[in-house]
Amino acid sequence: MSTKSPKPANPPPIAMKSELLEICEYNGQGYKPLVDFGAWRVAMLNYSADLLPERLTRMQRHNETDEVFVLLTGRCILFVGEGQGAVTGVHAEDLRPGCVYNVKQAVWHTHTLSPDAKVLVVENRETTYDNSPFTPLTEAQHQRLLDLTRLLWDGV
Repeated sequence: MSTKSPKPANPPPIAMKSELLEICEYNGQGYKPLVDFGAWRVAMLNYSADLLPERLTRMQRHNETDEVFVLLTGRCILFVGEGQGAVTGVHAEDLRPGCVYNVKQAVWHTHTLSPDAKVLVVENRETTYDNSPFTPLTEAQHQRLLDLTRLLWDGV
């Protein structure tokens, strides 16, 4: 015969001390940094109308660091561009949930998201507009971006 007390079916919640665990979430539109520590930052990128494919007219690159994207829910196409001073070729990757996508330092990129998308972003904390220039897409490059979106998302 066992002398152990049975565990309660639903134990009461334990209050977590804020100095032990920080809990962050973001459900608004667009990009929002959530945690900065040391040299790194964790942010959330959610759907925003300015990221619709027809509104994507430029790409950005980060001259001093890589940038990591992890699709949590929904859909996201990550567009990457070849070229140094300007984009010379456009490629697209339809992100898979739970996979880590590392955009290498100084690679042009942009993205489009479905309305239910949530993307985790990990980047250097010092990533700013000062070290992350934009370059415009040509009409042909913008059309390629639209064509790639239709190809990957079956008529979206």
